[in-house]
Amino acid sequence: MDKTTAVKKKVCLLGSFAVGKTSLIERFVYNRFDEKYLTTIGVKISQKILPPVQDPQGGRLIQHTFLIWDIAALSKFDSVVLNYFRGAAGALAVADLTRPETIGDLYEFCEKFRSVCPAARFVIIGNKIDIFQQDEKTLLELKKTAARYSTELLLTSAKTGQQVQDAFLILSQKMRNMA
Repeated sequence: MDKTTAVKKKVCLLGSFAVGKTSLIERFVYNRFDEKYLTTIGVKISQKILPPVQDPQGGRLIQHTFLIWDIAALSKFDSVVLNYFRGAAGALAVADLTRPETIGDLYEFCEKFRSVCPAARFVIIGNKIDIFQQDEKTLLELKKTAARYSTELLLTSAKTGQQVQDAFLILSQKMRNMA
């Protein structure tokens, strides 16, 4: 009988205010969406146990538990915010497709995160696809950001649930392949 290896991983959500970080977590962890906007103050931590997956190298079952840190978007990265990043294995870097300026902010968020967690993995998220008007320039900027970090880009909707679970599962796969 195969044993399951339990692995806990800290995951951070990065991005500007109101890009949908909290809503993505709510959709992923509790499968719900709330239309009311409540800004995150400081940090909120959620937990989600993922279904076990088979490790391709050892054949063993691995079950990730994500400790998901929803970190308030701050324009100033002080030592407290940087300490929130410590110990993270990965991050979803989130931009709001309806506000292209939030894509430009991703670089600063990712660089600050990487300065604390250099081995961490990223997935770039373009959120609010359900109300996005398919602007090619916006998509091109997101693709460039994903290429800069050699990672995947997913277009999600916390409201409808489109590709939300996929984003976390892809991040799980990337972290499973960490050296």
